[in-house]
Amino acid sequence: MLKQIRNFTSALRLPTPADREAAYLNGSVDRLDLEYRQRQIDRGLFRKYY
Repeated sequence: MLKQIRNFTSALRLPTPADREAAYLNGSVDRLDLEYRQRQIDRGLFRKYY
């Protein structure tokens, strides 16, 4: 029962910016695409500073 509750709560959790960045980088198709995506992340694509 406790395992089901943990699974349910983890499904409701919103991804953190770090999770979204990692998923974005993992979607790259080659080295050049990876470098391009890294530069976008360095420019603040996923982290909004107010």
